[in-house]
Amino acid sequence: MSGLSDASRLKATVFVGGLDQAVSQQTLFQAFLPFGDIVEVNLPKPDLPNSNDTHRGFGYVEFEMASDAADAIDNMDRSELFGQVIKVAAAKPQKDHTEGLGSKTAVWEQEGWLAKHAVSEEDRQATEQQKEEDDGPMDPMQGLEGLDEAGPKAA
Repeated sequence: MSGLSDASRLKATVFVGGLDQAVSQQTLFQAFLPFGDIVEVNLPKPDLPNSNDTHRGFGYVEFEMASDAADAIDNMDRSELFGQVIKVAAAKPQKDHTEGLGSKTAVWEQEGWLAKHAVSEEDRQATEQQKEEDDGPMDPMQGLEGLDEAGPKAA
């Protein structure tokens, strides 16, 4: 163990979610190695000891350098691993042992993080399309109202 504080180690750690059961620590190691030296790969085991799953569908990759972790997030988020689109985000601090890595809820706090920080071009377009669709149904109705008013007067 080097003399790094927990905070700086955390900055160099990425959360990887959406993993196929075929993915192993070795797979993750190989997938993330191009971004920099890796200290540790952690794939939390299922809660149920007799589960057939090899892991819980997410893991953590700790790099030597925080900048390497940032590169890995930029390049690997939404990429495919074993045909599954994976989510890569900055790891969250563990508040204590009852939450964090061991609990289901902390993982989905990642969603909030992504929503705040990673609005991609696709997301922006989707939001704009959404707005257009919401306005859509209003226009034909307004048009019809105009016709109704015009109709009787013309006759």
